Amino acid sequence: MALLVHLKTVSELRGKGDRIAKVTFRGQSFHSRVLENCEGVADFDETFRWPVASNVDRNEMLEIQIFNYSKVFSNKLIGTFRMVLQEVVEENRVEVTDTLTDDNNAILKTSLTVEVRYQAADGTVGSWDDGDFLGDESLREEEKDSRETDGLLPGSRPSSRPPGEKSFRSKGREKTQRGRDGEHKAGRSVFSAMKLGKNRPHKEEPQRQDEPAVLEMEDLDHLAIRLGDGLDPDSVSLASVTALTTNVSNKRSKPDIKMEPSAGRPMDYQVSITVIEARQLVGLNMDPVVCVEVGEDKKYTSMKESTNCPYYNEYFVFDFHASPDVMFDKIIRISVIHSKNLLRSGTLVGSFKMDVGTVYSQPEHQFHHKWAILSDPDDISAGLKGYVKCDVAVVGKGDNIKTPHKANETEEDDIEGNLLLPEGLPAERQWARFYVKIYRAEGLPRMNTSLMANVKKAFIGENKDLVDPYVQVFFAGQKGKTSVQKSSYEPLWNEQVVFTDLFPPLCKRVKVQIRDSDKVNDVAIGTHFIDLRKISNDGDKGFLPTLGPAWVNMYGSTRNYTLLDEHQDLNEGLGEGVSFRARLMLGLAVEILDTSNPELTSSTEVQVEQATPVSESCTGRVEEFFLFGAFLEASMIDRKNGDKPVTFEVTIGNYGNEVDGLSRPQRPRPRKEPGDEEEVDLIQNSSDDEGDDDGDLASVSSTPPMRPQITDRNYFHLPYLECKPCIYIKSWWPDQRRRLYNANIMDHIADKLEEGLNDVQEMIKTEKPYPERRLRGVLEELSNGCHRFLSLADKDQGHSSRTKLDRERLKSCMRELESMGQQAKGLRAQVKRHTVRDKLRQCQNFLQKLRFLADEPQHSIPDVFIWMMSNNKRIAYARVPSKDLLFSIVEEELGKDCAKVKTLFLKLPGKRGFGSAGWTVQAKLELYLWLGLSKQRKDFLCGLPCGFEEVKAAQGLGLHSFPPISLAYTKKQAFQLRAHMYQARSLFAADSSGLSDPFARVFFINQSQCTEVLNETLCPTWDQMLVFDNLELYGEAHELRDDPPIIVIEIYDQDSMGKADFMGRTFAKPLVKMADEAYCPPRFPPQLEYYQIYRGNATAGDLLAAFELLQIGPAGKADLPPINGPVDVDRGPIMPVPVGIRPVLSKYRVEVLFWGLRDLKRVNLAQVDRPRVDIECAGKGVQSSLIHNYKKNPNFNTLVKWFEVDLPENELLHPPLNIRVVDCRAFGRYTLVGSHAVSSLRRFIYRPPDRTAPTWNTTDCRAFGRYTLVGSHAVSSLRRFIYRPPDRTAPTWNTTGEVVVSMEPEVPVKKLETMVKLDATSDAVVKVDVAEEEMEKKKKKKKGSAEEAEEEEPDESMLDWWSKYFASIDTMKEQLRQQETSGADLEEKEEADYTEGLKGPMKGKEKARAAKEEKKRRTQSPGPGQGSEVPEKKKPKIDELKVYPKELESEFDNFEDWLHTFNLLRGKTGDQEDGSAEEERVVGRFKGSLCVYKVPLPEDVSREAGYDPTFGMFQGIPSNDPINVLVRVYVVRATDLHPADINGKADPYIAIRLGKTDIRDKENYISKQLNPVFGKSFDVEASFPMESMLTVAVYDWDLVGTDDLIGETKIDLENRFYSKHRATCGLAHTYSTHGYNIWRDPMKPSQILTRLCKDGKVDGPHFGPPGRVKVANRVFTGPSEIEDENGQRKPTDEHVALSALRHWEDIPRVGCRLVPEHVETRPLLNPDKPGIEQGRLELWVDMFPMDMPAPGTPLDISPRKPRKYELRVIVWNTDEVVLEDDDFFTGEKSSDIFVRGWLKGQQEDKQDTDVHYHSLTGEGNFNWRYLFPFDYLAAEEKIVISKKESMFSWDETEYKIPARLTLQIWDADHFSADDFLGAIELDLNRFPRGAKTAKQCSMEMATGEVDVPLVSIFKQKRVKGWWPLLARNENDEFELTGKVEAELHLLTAEEAEKNPVGLARNEPDPLEKPNRPDTAFVWFLNPLKSIKYLICTRYKWLIIKIVLALLGLLMLALFLYSLPGYMVKKLLGA
Repeated sequence: MALLVHLKTVSELRGKGDRIAKVTFRGQSFHSRVLENCEGVADFDETFRWPVASNVDRNEMLEIQIFNYSKVFSNKLIGTFRMVLQEVVEENRVEVTDTLTDDNNAILKTSLTVEVRYQAADGTVGSWDDGDFLGDESLREEEKDSRETDGLLPGSRPSSRPPGEKSFRSKGREKTQRGRDGEHKAGRSVFSAMKLGKNRPHKEEPQRQDEPAVLEMEDLDHLAIRLGDGLDPDSVSLASVTALTTNVSNKRSKPDIKMEPSAGRPMDYQVSITVIEARQLVGLNMDPVVCVEVGEDKKYTSMKESTNCPYYNEYFVFDFHASPDVMFDKIIRISVIHSKNLLRSGTLVGSFKMDVGTVYSQPEHQFHHKWAILSDPDDISAGLKGYVKCDVAVVGKGDNIKTPHKANETEEDDIEGNLLLPEGLPAERQWARFYVKIYRAEGLPRMNTSLMANVKKAFIGENKDLVDPYVQVFFAGQKGKTSVQKSSYEPLWNEQVVFTDLFPPLCKRVKVQIRDSDKVNDVAIGTHFIDLRKISNDGDKGFLPTLGPAWVNMYGSTRNYTLLDEHQDLNEGLGEGVSFRARLMLGLAVEILDTSNPELTSSTEVQVEQATPVSESCTGRVEEFFLFGAFLEASMIDRKNGDKPVTFEVTIGNYGNEVDGLSRPQRPRPRKEPGDEEEVDLIQNSSDDEGDDDGDLASVSSTPPMRPQITDRNYFHLPYLECKPCIYIKSWWPDQRRRLYNANIMDHIADKLEEGLNDVQEMIKTEKPYPERRLRGVLEELSNGCHRFLSLADKDQGHSSRTKLDRERLKSCMRELESMGQQAKGLRAQVKRHTVRDKLRQCQNFLQKLRFLADEPQHSIPDVFIWMMSNNKRIAYARVPSKDLLFSIVEEELGKDCAKVKTLFLKLPGKRGFGSAGWTVQAKLELYLWLGLSKQRKDFLCGLPCGFEEVKAAQGLGLHSFPPISLAYTKKQAFQLRAHMYQARSLFAADSSGLSDPFARVFFINQSQCTEVLNETLCPTWDQMLVFDNLELYGEAHELRDDPPIIVIEIYDQDSMGKADFMGRTFAKPLVKMADEAYCPPRFPPQLEYYQIYRGNATAGDLLAAFELLQIGPAGKADLPPINGPVDVDRGPIMPVPVGIRPVLSKYRVEVLFWGLRDLKRVNLAQVDRPRVDIECAGKGVQSSLIHNYKKNPNFNTLVKWFEVDLPENELLHPPLNIRVVDCRAFGRYTLVGSHAVSSLRRFIYRPPDRTAPTWNTTDCRAFGRYTLVGSHAVSSLRRFIYRPPDRTAPTWNTTGEVVVSMEPEVPVKKLETMVKLDATSDAVVKVDVAEEEMEKKKKKKKGSAEEAEEEEPDESMLDWWSKYFASIDTMKEQLRQQETSGADLEEKEEADYTEGLKGPMKGKEKARAAKEEKKRRTQSPGPGQGSEVPEKKKPKIDELKVYPKELESEFDNFEDWLHTFNLLRGKTGDQEDGSAEEERVVGRFKGSLCVYKVPLPEDVSREAGYDPTFGMFQGIPSNDPINVLVRVYVVRATDLHPADINGKADPYIAIRLGKTDIRDKENYISKQLNPVFGKSFDVEASFPMESMLTVAVYDWDLVGTDDLIGETKIDLENRFYSKHRATCGLAHTYSTHGYNIWRDPMKPSQILTRLCKDGKVDGPHFGPPGRVKVANRVFTGPSEIEDENGQRKPTDEHVALSALRHWEDIPRVGCRLVPEHVETRPLLNPDKPGIEQGRLELWVDMFPMDMPAPGTPLDISPRKPRKYELRVIVWNTDEVVLEDDDFFTGEKSSDIFVRGWLKGQQEDKQDTDVHYHSLTGEGNFNWRYLFPFDYLAAEEKIVISKKESMFSWDETEYKIPARLTLQIWDADHFSADDFLGAIELDLNRFPRGAKTAKQCSMEMATGEVDVPLVSIFKQKRVKGWWPLLARNENDEFELTGKVEAELHLLTAEEAEKNPVGLARNEPDPLEKPNRPDTAFVWFLNPLKSIKYLICTRYKWLIIKIVLALLGLLMLALFLYSLPGYMVKKLLGA
């Protein structure tokens, strides 16, 4: 094993000097000798050899560096050459001449020639000895020498090496030049990986492409051996069905089969929004209204008075007809408005907005019960303004929405956890500024007629640009626009449009539109959408949205200006643009705002500011690009364009646009750096007449005109023959190839993945073996591709023009792909046989993610358009993305269509391309395209089919790199094509009869042929071989073998008048046989394959055919395999498909069960009276007996007939079976009524049972009384079949070999069912124990410790049907929840298993034990031991029924267990994409069945007991004579009805139609309800089969005019009645003879069981000892007694019989699931709005044959009447109320307190206490009683109110609202409005228990921050305590504003009557007057009192002090006053 590198020469070196080379591989370097004083060329001519131990990987690198050698200083690097060894590994020898690159990866002129050889260990790459390098005699010494040098220098630096003196042979540069030319001539080009990357495979490389289309496993192994490199069979790509991929070519790219643009087509959408309630609205005591707007439409809810948490529950529906793009950009805005009325618009509290697309991309397209956060758009510094709870759903046509069940919803108060935001968005969204920067635009089209301009020019002499552009930006419902730049094709704006919105925004797209300003109306020039998801990443290492500055390209209508542009829509961004319009340089940035910053402008108005200009070079260096195209074929030109000469024009941007490219961009001058002044002149001179080395290369962008020639009567072709015209265009764009390269790498990975996944799906579909292997291979490929991306994408890091987005996107793509690669590896290990489908889904997610990542948001090079022009008019176009054509030297980065021949189908532009016009091909082109940098263009011809000579224009004759103007092919090959057209199926119905007269037209190159026309069929079997002779194909023979042109097959419907109608098209690639190959296996003869036929975008059937292309060798046609002439003489000269190709047939018998015909519509206005059914398959058939009077009895009297037919052995090739119904009229005339084609017989094929297989399987009784294992009741989890050691719930093995399964009463939902794997031979006992009362009581005692508040057992008499219904719904919800969690568990478990597998295998036993433990934990009911962990609320034991969230038939396989329904169709298929037209075409239904089996059958079938040969396979089917049946329809309720009245409501009632009976329950309509509860049953008598289709409709009652249909649902009763699943009357869960759960069926369980055993010929039932019954080999046990009304116990067998019935699916052979007692939910549909649900209806149907005992009275399910209650609330005291008023005199704080209360929703009934005046401490005393009578529904926990909506209402409307008591405190004011102080709202079902004292009462009680026990007034009846009252302060935070002491007392109406009390403090039972301090007064009413108060309380001490001081002063004064007198007296001694 060795790698040898022979370094030959290095040429075009600069200067003169010593050179040395260093060659490195796997880190080991060799140095060459030093060549001294060499100029231009260094001739090294040295060989280096690396012995290698391990195989060389195809991704390894070889590096050669050339240095200038210096003895003193270190060597100076000249350049480097790197090469990936991919090609060396594959080919073993490669010679390369290529350029070097410098340190910055720039290409140098210096080039080197090197030859590399590789000898692998296993000899897979060929063996050679070291001496066979070409003409290299000095190899040995050279090698020795290099070893010596190496020995001298172990790792020393090159500078220290002694100069090795070697002979130096100079061979000038001619040699390499010659070598290059030689290479070109050979048509062979080798690319080195200049940077990293793989080499391209050679032309000569043998393509391994002769594998058969679908590889069987053996082939894979042979293949692996043949390919010889130990290839893993998993990684071999199987071709998918479309034979296009049978040999994946390297010269041709895959054509796209779908023709019609799907984007712009409008569809029906319905947006439905339910506004439930609002909470925590900011503002005091407001009257809120919610406004809902979608797009332009607005709707309002009603107004709720004085509440911050209004409850609405109002439903709004908006209908739209728009294209998806327009629809998904519409904004949904939910805003709350305060006190809106007729006169004033109200003030906005807050609003919330999101776009429709966000809702649509949610799972189920909806948000259910989520809280929208309101914010104020005018004040962004404020916090949130409240929450609105709503449901939002968006339904497109055909979407079905799963609505969670409406009944008894609990109020979930967890607002934060249920916000109306998509998954993964943070709850706290911040405000952000979005800056959209608009810099400049280029290449705008002219937007005025030039007439005016010419006039202006004549008068004024000015020549203006005819466009006045400005840019408008739309985002999140707002728009901003830049200034208008007058008259400019290249406007410069430098402005930014600033939006303020919450981040992350809930609007996906920013729309940027260039518009032309005009006095009359502005028109769009072009539109671009920026998808924010593509320019940001929300991961933890993500980045904010950022873009540019970058150019984006805009496309739209063609550039010639017309006043009325029919394609104006395209400029608005609807549909695919058909021409380049302009490009715009823009940028986008986002800044998160700090809302606490005071300088912030708080409004969200759009602003437009100046932006800082950016330099021109910021978008990348402008490079010259070169686009080359060669037209190899132009055929299938529509005959409308066939008379004038045709030319094709190719454009890229405005380059090449000759007809109307007015504003061709100037050739950009090379950018100048400042300081290059002196060069300026030179550059300008040279740029005018590009003196390039390739002469002046003027672009040639269109082909010379040529007149088409006729191909056939529909199509023409251009006779290019051997002369193929070429085009080439030079254009200048910023060099941003890296972006496109990365996108291409990801696209390649995605394409590979998609192809692989299609393979796997196809393998699963066609049941090929080992799809899991292929999937593993696909995953392996994916993870390799991801790793490859990581190594390639991270280049050009230093590129100056890389924007922030480039860097961030690269990082996130690398992260994503790295994790995807790892996940793919992980998944690969988990792919098992049974998980293939599951993992396939995960791979689909990978695919979507890759496609999303590959879409590059910053376009650089515009797309290429190819236009067909005839007579200077643009006819049709094709658009090819430029990235698909982009050249790179690294294979993965190469565009997928670059240097390949692409088949393009030109289509009509714009709306003309919609519908049938767009399906006809305008022209088919075989076009070769290459786009790349001009300097890389030396290889632009490399991918063309070889064998041509270039024809150049005069000026380019001598120049090698000058592109040719045409190619002249010298080599051509003669071929014969044989098209074997076998059959087609499921074609499009093109005639009004519902059938077609199809023929196929096959096109190849410029020939076409047709098959014969087969009349009146949708499944023609042509069985015809078409031979095309004298086909001339140009190019090398071996290339044609791998890359033949494609064949187009079109299917038409022949019409007697007019031209044939187009029905569909498909493509195929022929299998090619060269003259020197033998016509023998494995490749020949070819196999028939199915090709999918497309009509527009819709599939329209399959074609079964094979195609072979045979080369006619020198000996002429004699060598070809012989064509055996026409075998069918009667078919004329038509040649059938030859024997080796047509399928192998064997004899089958088809038995048909004819049951009857239903609902036949009129044919040509005449009633169908005597119909007959004709069955036909593969030319044979059978007719039913005639129905003599369809009206009287539409059933057939002969039930079973049969015919024999030869069918292919391979079931996939079975022809369809046609069912046609004809009406026999007088005089032997027949009219076709309708037909049905059974496209696949597979489900009717009977396979004899395998006697050896164990029959314990869950089987389903199938047609023909035979039983096959079906998927409909697939065992969802094998866990049920695992046998566990006996515990209470598990089986106990009896000694007798019976299996006893004891079944406890089911613990609600918690327990997973346990079953046993039963053996056919053993008997099994199934024991069902109904727990006795004692057991219950014991259990309860044990559990009592776990919970205190134990609910008492419900009283039998209290329970009714609704209790059962609500209990069942709870169970259903619980089950759904568990399914979700267990689903997640399973996922986690698988992940864990995988990681565990990595860690090291766990011991098998341990694992099993762990699983068992886990299992045990799950299955055991939470007993006393576990009760401690979760004190579960124990559900009272109520018998339940099954609530199906969908129709019953979908659960039971449409009840087609033996009787199938076939829709008969007539009329043309509609061309709507959706299947809506399908229903309109149905003209009736045929009921019957089929059984297909190989003849003869095994003996034992016919020998079975009771075998009746007249019924063949259909044993034991009932008679089809008419039968009278009592049908009882129970309608429970409807949900989410579509509003029918202007007020957004409806007045629904039920209407039932069955046969002639039509019941309309009009008088019982329910006023203004969209969720009405009907609770009604209707009895209808019907006779099957005449009346078997039941229609239940909901109508809207109108006072005036006719009632409108809201929606209806249809139920086929007959299939239910005859089904083995026994859908006549559902089996209840338990049997009881009285009470709410009374048995409804007239037959008791034991009778039903006996009947079933008899019908199924099963041994039994044997009722053994009491409580046991034996059926077949199963024993069931259960309770043996029943309690009657009086509580007496009687023995009974009914319980065990019922338990046997409930486990009937376990009975071998005949078992199947029996329908349980249930309620089904059916969607309501309206024929006017097909495909969109109008609501749902819950109902069930019972049927009782009239010849049986009559059933009892119907169940009473009338809606529960609400109970009347009275709530008495006594407000005792308040405390700590905030003081609002300032005293007039004293400035003192006080409040005049009163308390207001109401029961939620009844504000008009609010009650106020009296006023406690002038409270100075916040204390108030009231002793005031409120009385609130109300009606309450306990089951739904709602209060029911009936009131008129307005004075104009006709009747009262019933509302249901939650039971909430609101208490508010107010401050009474005399002259101004009262001030609101605070409030609390108590939900009467769960509110915090009041505090014992005012001190203990805190604010946290109400906010839920502390755990307070919650109480329900309905259980406690009486509650007293203190509650806090809250209000919001300025910062929107709650604060405590007071406390209230209240007592709540709840009584029923009867109790209240017995024990009346007075309102307020009135009699009876009056409350005493409050003991209020006397200070509560008003000063001017009682001045003395005030004075007394002032003196007594406030200023007492002050007054005392003053008085004392005054007294003192007085004393002093008196003392001083009397002192002189006394002194005189004393002195005088008086």
